[in-house]
Amino acid sequence: MKVVKRDGSLVDFDRSKIVIAIQKANAEVEEKERASSQQIESILTFIESKNRKRMLVEDIQDIIEEKLMEFDLYVLAKTYIIYRYQRALVRKANTTDDSILSLIRNENKELAEENSNKNTILASTQRDYIAGEVSRDLTSRVLLPEKLSKAHADGVFHFHDADYFLQPIFNCCLINIGDMLDNGTVMHGKLIESPKSFQVACTITTQIIAAVASSQYGGQSVDLKHLGKYLRKSKEKFEKAIREAVGDSISREKVDALVAERLNSELKSGIQTIQYQINTLMTTNGQSPFVTLFLNLEEGDEYIEENAMIIEEILRQRYEGIKNEKGVYITPAFPKLVYVLDEHNCLKGGKYDYLTKLAVKCSAKRMYPDYISAKKMRENYAGNVFSPMGCRSFLAPWKDENGEYKFEGRFNQGVVSINLPQIGIIAKGDENKFWELLDERLELCYEALMCRHNALMGTKSDVSPIHWQYGAIARLKKGEKIDKYLMNGYSSISLGYIGLYEVTKLMKGVSQTDPEGLDFALRLMNKLRDSCDKWKADTGIGFALYGTPAESLCYRFARIDKERFGTIEDVTDKGYYTNSYHVDVRENIDAFEKFKFESQFQKISSGGAISYVEIPNLRNNLPALETLVKYIYDNIQYAEFNTKSDYCHECGYDGEIIINDDNEWECPQCHNKDHAKMNVTRRTCGYLGENFWNVGKTKEIKSRVLHL
Repeated sequence: MKVVKRDGSLVDFDRSKIVIAIQKANAEVEEKERASSQQIESILTFIESKNRKRMLVEDIQDIIEEKLMEFDLYVLAKTYIIYRYQRALVRKANTTDDSILSLIRNENKELAEENSNKNTILASTQRDYIAGEVSRDLTSRVLLPEKLSKAHADGVFHFHDADYFLQPIFNCCLINIGDMLDNGTVMHGKLIESPKSFQVACTITTQIIAAVASSQYGGQSVDLKHLGKYLRKSKEKFEKAIREAVGDSISREKVDALVAERLNSELKSGIQTIQYQINTLMTTNGQSPFVTLFLNLEEGDEYIEENAMIIEEILRQRYEGIKNEKGVYITPAFPKLVYVLDEHNCLKGGKYDYLTKLAVKCSAKRMYPDYISAKKMRENYAGNVFSPMGCRSFLAPWKDENGEYKFEGRFNQGVVSINLPQIGIIAKGDENKFWELLDERLELCYEALMCRHNALMGTKSDVSPIHWQYGAIARLKKGEKIDKYLMNGYSSISLGYIGLYEVTKLMKGVSQTDPEGLDFALRLMNKLRDSCDKWKADTGIGFALYGTPAESLCYRFARIDKERFGTIEDVTDKGYYTNSYHVDVRENIDAFEKFKFESQFQKISSGGAISYVEIPNLRNNLPALETLVKYIYDNIQYAEFNTKSDYCHECGYDGEIIINDDNEWECPQCHNKDHAKMNVTRRTCGYLGENFWNVGKTKEIKSRVLHL
C-alpha cells in the first residue's frame, strides 16, 4: 500500500510509524489509559485489511482515533488528537522555508521554468519570488476557504497566480496608450505631456509599459496604431525646419527626399528604442515586461500609411534580432508580435501584401509574429478587431455610455483552470456521473473565481496610480474605488481548461477528431461556455471561457493525476495533458485540417484561444508558409507557428547541435555546453524521430541518427 502524504507525494506504508506515534501518545497518559500491544496490532491489522492501493495519511489518522475510542481509550484518543492538531499547526505555521531556501540556492526547477521573462538567479527576481512564496502560503492557509485550497492541491482546478493574490492587483490588460499619449500621464509624480515627435512617443510608450507591468501580473498589450500620428508630427516638423532653412533654393522633390531621409532615421531609432527598452528595462518585480505589440492596419485610419511604415520597421528589426552579450544577433523573447490579416494584406493582391510577406519571412526565422484573421474575428466579436491581452486572452465586446465599442483600457481580473481529464478518470466512462461531477467542480471554480473578484472589490485607485488615475485603465480621483470597472462586463474573469483531448479519450475511447468524440467534446465545451454565460448573467461580472496557455499546468495536472490514479494509457503515461482544446500532436492530421478543425472551438472559447502547428524549418520554402497564412485568414481567428530547428543563443549558430564524446550537447561553433542556452529539437538517445506538422501533408516523421 502507498500512503499519500499531505504534499501529494507517495511513500510506502510503514506500520512502524503508527506504532511509534501511538507509543508517544501512550507516554503522555496514565498506564490504565494506554493502548496495549494487542490493541495497537489490531489497529494495524484493520488498516491493512482495507487492501487499498493508496490511502491518504489523514484517513489513516482518522482510523487510529476511531479505533482508540472503540477501545474506550478516550484520554489516549484525546491526547493523540491534540498531538495531531499541534503537528498541523507547526506545518501551517512554517510552510515556505524549503521553497524559499531552494530558490536562493538555485535548486527550485519549477520556479526557474515557470516564466520565460524571469531569471531566478537575479537578486531582484529572487526578491519577487520570495514575496510570491509568502503570498502563495497565505493564500493557501488563510485567504482561500479550506475546500478551495484542497481542490487546488488535489489538481481539481488550478488557482493561477497565487503568488500575487495577497495584493489587490489584476492579471493582464490592454493599455489605453492612445489616451495616455494624447492627453498626457503621470509617472512617479512627474507630469508626462503629450509628445511632439515620434522618437519621444516611442520612449514614453516604453516607460508606460514598464510602469504598468510593475503594478500588475500577466501581460500588457499595446496597439501601435496610436503612434502613426506622432510619426506624421515628426514629418511635419522636419518639413517645416528644412523649408525654413533652405527656402526656395532647392526643389520640392529635393525637400521631400531630405524629409524622407530624416523621417526614416527617426522611424528606425524610435522602433529600436521600443525593442531595446522593452528587452533591457526591468520592472520592479525583476523581470522584463510581458508585452505584446498589436500590428493592425485599419481601413479608414487617417494615419494608415504612417502605421504601415511603423509595422514594416518593427518586422525588419525583429527579423534582424537583437545582439547578445557576445555581439551575436539572437531572437528576443519580447515584445511578442501579433499581426492582423485583413483584405488589404491577406496575400490576395492587396496593397499591403508586402508587409505580410515580410511577416512570414520573420516568422520563419524568429517565430513571431502570430496571426489574427480580421475576417474571422469580426464574425466572432460583433464586427470588432482588437488585440489579445498580453498574448492570448480576449475581452468580450463592451460599449461605453456613448454606445461605442471599447477595448483599450480594459483588463482581466484573474484565472482559475479546471482539470478535465481528472473528471474523466473518476467517471470511468459513465456520462451521468461525468456531468454530475463536472457541475460540482464548476461550482468550486466559480467560488474560486469569486474569491478573486471579491479580493479586488473595494480597492482604491491609489494602489496603482498609473493604472487607475493616469490613464492606463482609468482616470479616477485619488481615493476613489475601482469597483465599477469590475462589474457589468467591463473587465473579464476567466475559467481556463486543460485536457479536452484526454477527457474525450477517457469518456469515448476516441479523440475529439473522431465524430463520436467531436460530439462529446463540443457538448463539453458548450457546457463550459454556458456556465460562464450563466455566471455572467447572474452576477454582472464578465466571466469568460479561456483556452489556457499555461503549458506548465499541463504537466502539473498530469503529474498529480498519475500519482493519484496511476499510469493510464494515452492519458497520464505521457507526462502531460494536451493544452485546452488542441488536437493531440500524434493525430494524423495536416496543418490545414488542424487549423480548420480547431477553429470551431475558438468560437466557443471566446475568452481566449490560439491554435498552432509545428512545422520544419521553412526559411528556404517561404511560399509554403505564405500558403498557410492565406489559409489562416479564411479559416481561423488566431494562429501561430512553432518552427523547430537547432539554435545556439550563445553565439548565434543556426545549425545542428551535436552530441560530443562525453554525451553532452555542444555547439560546434562556440563549443557552448549550456543546454539552457540552446534550442535543441532532439533528445539524447541513439535514434530519434521528431514529430512535426508538415505543411500540406499528413504528419511525417523526420529521422536522424545520432552518433554518440
